[in-house]
Amino acid sequence: MMAILTVRNVADDVHRALRVRAAEHGRSTEAEVREILTAAVKPQSRVRMGDALAAIGREVGLIDEEFVVFESVRDKTPAKPVSFE
Repeated sequence: MMAILTVRNVADDVHRALRVRAAEHGRSTEAEVREILTAAVKPQSRVRMGDALAAIGREVGLIDEEFVVFESVRDKTPAKPVSFE
């Protein structure tokens, strides 16, 4: 399910600029606003956990053979859910 967001009191010049920007990108105004919001809260430069861990592995010189050893000794028992009782 997706959330619905209503924005009120948008200045006329801002609304016009949004419509122009949307047209330049071949999108509806609504789609353009979604794109702007997504870019604002989920920037491309954010650190991704997997990328960060891979970078650490490269930095310390971890090789595939060592990773296989780690994988073989890793505890594969499923974690128990947290209980708040």
